Amino acid sequence: MSDRVHDLKVWPPYFAALANRSKTFELRRDDRDFRSGDWLLLREWDPTDAGIPHVYEPRGYTGRKLIRWVTYVLRGSEAEVFGLQPGFCVLALARDETQGSR
Repeated sequence: MSDRVHDLKVWPPYFAALANRSKTFELRRDDRDFRSGDWLLLREWDPTDAGIPHVYEPRGYTGRKLIRWVTYVLRGSEAEVFGLQPGFCVLALARDETQGSR
């Protein structure tokens, strides 16, 4: 396992799915050299004002956060075969039960 931690914003609907474990992946720009074994500090970020869709006046962090462990990174030409645009990656995530309540 890595000691690297990436601090990432997650919009509320996606955060909820991560929190209830129905979502076990993240689709991200591949701009942080993500690697298997890295940790993600996922902090809920509400980008909307008064819940009005398409109004992007940041409300900011909600205070909710999760920590997940990256178990696999899909990127590059391997990912493009499946339709992933260049410059993006898919991170497979797990909750590492040996790390307590993370």
